[in-house]
Amino acid sequence: MIIPVLWFLAGLAALIAGAEVLVKSVSRLALAAGISKLVIGLTLVAFGTSAPELAVSIQAGINGETDLMIGNIIGSNISNTLLILGIGALLIPVKINVNLIRSDLPIMIGATLLVWVFALNGSISMWECLALSLLLFVYLLFLGRQSGSEYSSGVKTKRKAGVIVLQLAGSIAGFILLILGAGWMVDSAVIFAEIAGVSELVIGLTVVAIGTSLPEIVVVIVAAFRKERDIAVGSVIGSNIMNLLAVLGVSGLFIPGSIPVPEVLLRVDLSVLIAASFLCIPVFYTGRMISRAEGLMFLFFYSSYLAYLYLSNKEHSLLDLFLALMPYVFGLILLVLALRSLREIFRRYRFRNFNHVNLKE
Repeated sequence: MIIPVLWFLAGLAALIAGAEVLVKSVSRLALAAGISKLVIGLTLVAFGTSAPELAVSIQAGINGETDLMIGNIIGSNISNTLLILGIGALLIPVKINVNLIRSDLPIMIGATLLVWVFALNGSISMWECLALSLLLFVYLLFLGRQSGSEYSSGVKTKRKAGVIVLQLAGSIAGFILLILGAGWMVDSAVIFAEIAGVSELVIGLTVVAIGTSLPEIVVVIVAAFRKERDIAVGSVIGSNIMNLLAVLGVSGLFIPGSIPVPEVLLRVDLSVLIAASFLCIPVFYTGRMISRAEGLMFLFFYSSYLAYLYLSNKEHSLLDLFLALMPYVFGLILLVLALRSLREIFRRYRFRNFNHVNLKE
């Protein structure tokens, strides 16, 4: 038991060091290359922090551990949305870039719904994985055009080849530390979970999902403290999109036949992911930021989801009581959020009318 604990601590140290190096490097790289930090977060950081999910999913697919594979992907997106954004906002309220609300958030929701539609028949075919991979290519083209338009519209640049190469090297070093650290922590955490007698699907949805999301967690925390909020939120939304289009799409091509989707994952976990994705709309819209209260709400939803997984896996006697109470608790929280959203819409409407009247006068 001592050795897994030591690997776990070594992984944590590597994650923290890797995130620090990565955030510094990509921030300077964005300035040197004339690319917005939001696009850097949505692409370079998102790709790098999704690398553990891709590696775990391809390996699980080759080994025939499809429950672990699909559980890792869906569980990672749930933890990205509820756990990581919740932690980041609880530490420092996270401001949301308007471009993220207009384009990338709808793309994330659309990709989530598409995967749900593909999974309705109980499996995801190789052709559907190929379609996801092609959509990834279209999304990257869209980001390339968006970055080009931002540059041409007046983003100040200091293009120096030496600086770009140096910061790319720093980014790669940060990614390597993140992937190594996440791998060490996941391996040790899986050992702990197996000792506790947890099923493969639940391990994929929780231990492996949280473990492979550790790069995103640490990057968001470090980026938030460094006031690099476009990198923080962009990396989470971008990572969710990459997990669905790249990780599921690409890893699915390595599996002979279709990827079976367990009925419980379709009924519960994909539903939770869809709900969490739609929850981002009012949260991001109100004040264009995630407040500490909203971050706490995200963490409450995530802890409730983990509690459900634990109680259902153990067939605990408290499960029925939990299922009876949660709709009322969730309903109350969502009602408060809806009222806040309506107040924000009304406030903006009054502000626009006030400006319109002043301009006429």
